[in-house]
Amino acid sequence: MVTSIVSSLGGGSGLDTAKLVDDLANASRAPKANMLAKRLQTVQSKISAVAQARSDLESFAKSLTELVAGGTMQSQPSPSDTSALSAVANAGARIGNLASEIVIDQLARSQTVYSDYVADPAASIGQGNMTLSVGGQDFAISIDAAHDSLNGLASAINISGSGVSASVVSDGNGSRLVLRGQTGSAKAFTLTSTDAALQGFAYGSGGTMTLGQAAQDAKFTLDSVAYVRDSNSVADVISGVTLTIKKASPGTSVSIGVTRPTEPLRQTIQDFVSVYNTLKKDMEAARTATGGDGALRTLDRQLSSFLSTPLSSDPTISRLSDIGIATNRDGTISLDAAKLDTALKNNPDAVEALFSPTRDSTHTATSDPGIAVALQKLSDGATGTNGMLASLGKRLDSESAGIVKDQSRMDEREAAYRSRLEKQFGTLDSRISALKATQSYLEQQVKVWTSSNN
Repeated sequence: MVTSIVSSLGGGSGLDTAKLVDDLANASRAPKANMLAKRLQTVQSKISAVAQARSDLESFAKSLTELVAGGTMQSQPSPSDTSALSAVANAGARIGNLASEIVIDQLARSQTVYSDYVADPAASIGQGNMTLSVGGQDFAISIDAAHDSLNGLASAINISGSGVSASVVSDGNGSRLVLRGQTGSAKAFTLTSTDAALQGFAYGSGGTMTLGQAAQDAKFTLDSVAYVRDSNSVADVISGVTLTIKKASPGTSVSIGVTRPTEPLRQTIQDFVSVYNTLKKDMEAARTATGGDGALRTLDRQLSSFLSTPLSSDPTISRLSDIGIATNRDGTISLDAAKLDTALKNNPDAVEALFSPTRDSTHTATSDPGIAVALQKLSDGATGTNGMLASLGKRLDSESAGIVKDQSRMDEREAAYRSRLEKQFGTLDSRISALKATQSYLEQQVKVWTSSNN
């Protein structure tokens, strides 16, 4: 209907009524559309600026957390022979004065036993009961119809909860059962049965399985003190350090020193200054875009006070300002390299503690949060579900959605207005066309009358 009216506008009257409808409709719609478009562009600019600030803050906190978790921000033990020993400092451990000597006499080993070959691991081996004894504790192994095979026996052992693992290993000679216990002499085991059919898969008291390796403890001497442990991973002989012994070398001493993370710390602190200034810049852009939103002002104050926030309980160096980071007049920060070098030289443990804080009964996340925890807390408070930036983002998204709805309603109203114009001008066009027809008829009659009179 609309199309037919539009195509016929002006057809009878001779007037360009289609253009008149377009001009009137556009004159009505254009200022409203422009106003809503500008409002939407403004809100979208605000959303973009706030999103950038939020992304900066989240990335800043996450990168610091990952960096600290990697252990590169604290001193690490340094063995002289890494093929014989590896060592890692526990998170927050202060090991700056570590200097030890270790002699590894024996590694901890797990017991292994294996059976003779069988042709088919799924074939019957005989049913009955077996007893798996580990460190004085017995575990019942029932070989019923569901477990009557080499594969079934392995499954029954694995679900026993004994700590002994069973596997069926196959090669060109067939398949055999291999059992492996846990490390340490106390974890030695036997697998026995009173059923003759199962003796080929028993070890101890008449069983025919073969001992591959006997269980044994690790034995080593650290700083002239002898130790025996049931594992090659040892975390209780050097405070804050986990040792992993890898090779026995009786009579050969391996020294354990310390590698200070001086350069990683210096580089990280320089990077902190750079990233912080980028964050402040984008935060200022978001404040400008939003007309100085209160949430952004609050967050900016929290960032500005971060340099003076206590990050550790050390009496000498507990804040970023103590290592040479200062606030400039424009709100950015800068680093006094000389002050940082002095802190790294005179009190390296305290500088480390700003990044990898000590954790014990007196050093908690409250008293010694460290830079990563403190920044993550600030980030969570701003970007969490009800955080300042999250709430601001929701408000702006809601405002944007409202403008889009206003645009849709405006389009509907203007479309209705255009339809009314088309109808009105269509009626006008028809009337003018009728009048013109009447005029033409009268003119024709006048000519006829005039001719008749002559």
